[in-house]
Amino acid sequence: MSPPPPPLGRGRRRGAPVLDAALDDAELVTARTALAQGRWQAVRCLLRSTGDDWDRRGHRITVLALEPTTAAWTRDWLLAEPDSADAATLLALALVQAALRGREKPDRARESCRAAAGLAPADPTPWLGLLLLERTLGGEDDVVRLLDEVRLRHPDHHHAHHLVVARLAERHAAAGPDPLHEVYDFAAWAAEQAPADSPLALLPVVAHTERYRALAAAGLEPADPAASGHWVGRRARQVMKAAFDWWLEWEQEEHPRRMVDLNYLAHAKVCQGRGAEAAALFHRIGPHVTAQPWSYPDRDPYTAFRAARDDALGTV
Repeated sequence: MSPPPPPLGRGRRRGAPVLDAALDDAELVTARTALAQGRWQAVRCLLRSTGDDWDRRGHRITVLALEPTTAAWTRDWLLAEPDSADAATLLALALVQAALRGREKPDRARESCRAAAGLAPADPTPWLGLLLLERTLGGEDDVVRLLDEVRLRHPDHHHAHHLVVARLAERHAAAGPDPLHEVYDFAAWAAEQAPADSPLALLPVVAHTERYRALAAAGLEPADPAASGHWVGRRARQVMKAAFDWWLEWEQEEHPRRMVDLNYLAHAKVCQGRGAEAAALFHRIGPHVTAQPWSYPDRDPYTAFRAARDDALGTV
C-alpha cells in the first residue's frame, strides 16, 4: 500500500484536499484549462485519445460541461468541424448543465442530446446527458428508460447507475427507514449483473448512503451521519464488509471515477466507527475529495472530510 499523503493543511498547501470534479485526471485538467482560454483543440485531442472507454469519456465530458464558457467555445469548434460527434456531445452536456442551473431551456438541451446521439449511436454519453437532466426534472419512467439506453451501450456505466440510485433513494422518504426499499434491490441487482471486477460492486454502499441523505432531508435521521444508527444494523454491516473486501481484492486503480467510490466507502467506514479501515481508504483518496457524500445532509464537504480524515488517521 502506498505511503500516506501529507497532513492536511491550508487550501493551497501541497497535498491538501481539493474539491475538483476532475478528480485525479491530469490530462482532463490540462484540457479544461485550455478550453477556458478558447483553445478547443486540446479537448478534441483529449476526447479522440479517450476513444470508446465509455466511463472515462463520460467522466471527461461531464466535467468539461460544468464550465460556464464551454458551450460558447464548443460552438466555435462545431463551426470548424460541423460533423464532430465529440463537439456535439460536449455541447449537449454543456446545455444540460445550463438547463440544470436555470440558464437554458430543458427542451433545447434534450434536442441537443438527441442530435449528438444520432451522430454517435454507440456512445452512451448523450444518453447520460439526458439522464442527468431527467434525474432532476423528469419522471420515474424517464429515468428508467434512459438507464436502459445507457446500459444498451455500456451495461456497467458507473455514473449512470449512481444517478439512478440517487433518484430511487428519494422515493417514499417520508415513510421512514425500510430495509426492503427498492433502492437496495436495484443496487444489489446491478452489482450482481456486473463482472466480478466491476466497481458497481460498491453500488450497495452508495445506495445505503443516498438513502440516509433522503431520510435526513425528511428529518428522519440526525444531521450528523456518524450519530445515526443507519450504518450499524446487520444489513449495513454486511454491505460494508462485502464492499471493503471487494476493494481489497479488486481495487480498480485505473477507473476514472474510482475516487467517487473510495469517498463513499471511506464515509461509510467513518460512520461505522471503523477507523483503521477508513484510514486505509483515506490514504488511497489523498487530496481527491468528492462533495458527495461528505456534504450529506447539509454540511460543508471540505470541513467534514478534513475532520473525518484527521480522526481516522489519528486512530492508527
